[in-house]
Amino acid sequence: MAIVHCNNVAIKGIAACVPEHIEDNKTLSLLGGSDEAERFIGTTGVEFRHTVNGTGLCTSDLCFEAADRLLKELEWGSDEVDCLIFVSQTPDYILPATSCILQHRLGLSTDCFAIDISLGCSGWVYGLSTIASLMASGTMKKGLLLTGDTTTVTKSPRDKSTYPLFGDAGTATALEYTEGSGSIMFHMGTDGKGFDSIMIPDGGFRNFYNEHSLQTEEVEPGIYRNRLQSILNGPAVFTFGITKAPRSVNTLLEHFQLSKDDIDYFVFHQANLMMNEKIRSKLKIDPSKVPYSLQEYGNTSSASIPLTIVAELASVLKKGHHRILASAFGVGLSWASVVFDTSDLVCPDVILLSASQKTIP
Repeated sequence: MAIVHCNNVAIKGIAACVPEHIEDNKTLSLLGGSDEAERFIGTTGVEFRHTVNGTGLCTSDLCFEAADRLLKELEWGSDEVDCLIFVSQTPDYILPATSCILQHRLGLSTDCFAIDISLGCSGWVYGLSTIASLMASGTMKKGLLLTGDTTTVTKSPRDKSTYPLFGDAGTATALEYTEGSGSIMFHMGTDGKGFDSIMIPDGGFRNFYNEHSLQTEEVEPGIYRNRLQSILNGPAVFTFGITKAPRSVNTLLEHFQLSKDDIDYFVFHQANLMMNEKIRSKLKIDPSKVPYSLQEYGNTSSASIPLTIVAELASVLKKGHHRILASAFGVGLSWASVVFDTSDLVCPDVILLSASQKTIP
């Protein structure tokens, strides 16, 4: 069983950055009119989305701004950061690793451990388990987990099954080795037989980009895309999410002998309102304990959990002690849940970034 238990590593701060550009689903022509748009918003919960549309911003730009702000608010010196993990499915390049570029942009020491992880929706929890495990021995004292995606660039603007759901964001989570700080507890799982439920068929090394990759096809009414744009099998993903997420949460709680009453907030990957409410209902969690950022930001892939924490819980978490359970599920197919404590969390307001503010690497 993929259970991970890390002691003496504390989450000290979380920051999030989104593009300044906003798209409004109420006026999105793809949805075909006010009635259809209202039905979509009512079902998914997604009214607005911050997107990189036409700005040239990359995931690394958003993560850089979040990390830079967080380091300043924590008053950490750049030479104090011992490790950096970048989790994304929209890196700057096929190679080199974007984590190496971010190490340089942030002015971190050349003794810094840096690595990329290619995961989507479950990426923040998987990344957290990786960096916490690295730091648990105490040889690395401070670390940065950078997660995010600019998934709108992978969506067909003529695909109403995907495009109106997604927004773009980058986040930074700061961790510190602190003896006696408590435990971070994880449960994770993978089911690769569903790999093609969410995928981009061409452009990798299995199916190279070719002369057919950019040919747009009508998949069904209202859904046009090419083979460099995302496929989302909605019914399969919905069934997967409402099955695996509750099981993962219950497995985690049972293994570590915790009850739902021990948790102050449950933060789920922001997939869509219908799916998330089904998960909440199955787990019998009070709505007041389950924050949503879907209306303003949409589904932001691996950024969705930390973005929701910053956007919806910052004012609470900045003071006092709180226990959070976060659970994510999606592309892979993979899923992961975590329980962690916060104490006087450093949590700056969500950063809005325009193309003119971009710091060129």
